[in-house]
Amino acid sequence: MPEPMDEQADTKGRLGMVASALAIALTLAALGWAADIYRTFGLLLINEQFNAFVLAIALVLVYLTVRAGKDQHGPPPWYDIVAGVAGALAALYVAYDYRALSDAIAFRPLHGVIVGGILLVLVLEGLRRVSGNVLTAILVVFIAYGFFGHLLPGDFQGRRVSPDGLLLYLSLDVNGVFGSVFGVACTIVVSFLFFGALLGRSGGANFFTDLAIAALGNFRGGAAKIAVVASSLFGTISGNAVANVVATGVVTIPMMKQSGYKPHHAGAIEAVASTGGQLMPPVMGAAAFIMAELLAVSYAEIVIAATIPALLYYAALFIQTDLEAAKSGISAIPRSEIIPVRKVLTEGWYFVVPFAVLIGGLFWLNQSPETAALYASLTLMVCGFLGNYRNKRMGPRDLLASLVETGRSSLDILMIAAAAGFIIGVLNVSGLNFALTIALVHLGAGSMALLLLLAAGIAIILGMGMPTVGVYVLLAALVAPALTEVGVPALAAHLFVLYFGMMSMTTPPVAVAAFAAASIAQSDPIRTGFAGIKFGWSAYIVPFLFVSSPTLLMQGTPTHVSLAVVTAIMGVYLVSVAVAGFMTRPVGPVLRAAFAASGLAMMIPANAFPGALWTDIAGFVVGAGLILSELGSTRRTRSTPQKVV
Repeated sequence: MPEPMDEQADTKGRLGMVASALAIALTLAALGWAADIYRTFGLLLINEQFNAFVLAIALVLVYLTVRAGKDQHGPPPWYDIVAGVAGALAALYVAYDYRALSDAIAFRPLHGVIVGGILLVLVLEGLRRVSGNVLTAILVVFIAYGFFGHLLPGDFQGRRVSPDGLLLYLSLDVNGVFGSVFGVACTIVVSFLFFGALLGRSGGANFFTDLAIAALGNFRGGAAKIAVVASSLFGTISGNAVANVVATGVVTIPMMKQSGYKPHHAGAIEAVASTGGQLMPPVMGAAAFIMAELLAVSYAEIVIAATIPALLYYAALFIQTDLEAAKSGISAIPRSEIIPVRKVLTEGWYFVVPFAVLIGGLFWLNQSPETAALYASLTLMVCGFLGNYRNKRMGPRDLLASLVETGRSSLDILMIAAAAGFIIGVLNVSGLNFALTIALVHLGAGSMALLLLLAAGIAIILGMGMPTVGVYVLLAALVAPALTEVGVPALAAHLFVLYFGMMSMTTPPVAVAAFAAASIAQSDPIRTGFAGIKFGWSAYIVPFLFVSSPTLLMQGTPTHVSLAVVTAIMGVYLVSVAVAGFMTRPVGPVLRAAFAASGLAMMIPANAFPGALWTDIAGFVVGAGLILSELGSTRRTRSTPQKVV
């Protein structure tokens, strides 16, 4: 008879094969929906039915692959298998009979209530397993409000909803768990995750990292500049700050430390660069796709609006790393470790083609994001099979592994999206969204500036310990309506809360991206988090600027937009000098204050308010004077003969 350990291993192996098969099925289901294959074969499904089918697969996968406790080894216990099967059956029943169930909501059928209860409990536990306790606790609070909010006094008293009616609404209404947010996650996000998985398996990720090394390694502080570029490129595909830190940080952080950066600086640079990838066009992160759905605008419009803020974000980080290198005397990477640019491009030029297909599909052919991602993935597969970068050529096993990887890596997004559907459902059915909007507007006392400060603080606090997608959906429902109520354009309001929700990843006390980077850098987590604030300072200022002037969101005449970009970049340099305390030599406190004031004045768009053009002019005059003064002082110091003792 086999030993008990052998039996466990056999069971784990069989269930592992089942999980891999389900992961492939999930990915293929999403890709099939993007390619409109179901309609081709005469299977006419509505969105909610398809969403329920995907949730059925996701629930089984979560309970088969993620244990309830910290110990993730060994086969899943019997109750996890039962839970996964129960969740799958409930979701499949919704997929099969959705039209009849949704029509019968008013009659509160018992079987519908039971299905809704099963889905709520299992999604709640699945969310806890994949994303932790913070978002789960928030969801519990909202669900409790849905049941008992009518008992609260004052403005926050909710609409009375019967328990069975609430469960039916959350699980079957188009504004509930199977609504638009989950639809974005199980189609667009999965399609882009597949594209990212193919990029890694085909050698494309190595190509872009090598390209960054070849292009920037010869400059001072080249290791940090490589980290900035590589992490931004990787982050725009992954859309997950922590995953980006772990994936690229294991290479870039040791490289930065070896070149001379302090451990907490190396960790902070990686964390800030990885976090900003979610704002980096053309792909951005999953939150951008959800934003397009919530605002009912094209994804291309979101990308265009986010381009200048992302440029300023990375310009500030790039300048900071350069000044820090000059301040600390950090040199370039040794030439022996740098692959020539020509060689990198000669061997891997074809990896640019899928991105050209993606961008062309999004902006020239006006394709939906999932369709553009599908064509880009097909192009990447052809390039990967035919190409051979650094002796890496993609084969059938890599394609299969990409399908499995996509299905597994999408679980956290799918559970978060399902939770977001429950939260949005509670907000709608209880009237809490209107109450929160009114409360925030009253708290802001009618002042847009005060309301923006409150919104920024709430976004950072709510975002602590939460994935960016989860915090964005929460803020889009709770905070963004209050901003639009006082006159902030909807797109600017949503980008504002996205920025500050995202920066909770690097802002202490709970800065999960900074803490992940600190573990790799072997530095103090809190110190790394505060260094992240220093290197990512622009993200705390730029949102206030694009709210005050839409020119930074590419809304306006070409002249106004160009002027805003040029003055903002010049201002970013001046403020970066102030933050670093160094230009060509150390800068004292008084000069740092002058650099900061002139830089902030230049960053204000000329049409932000009447007379704002004069702030740009004054900032330019003062800033230019400061730069010329520093350059002159440095030149005189270098030309002065040194005494020989």
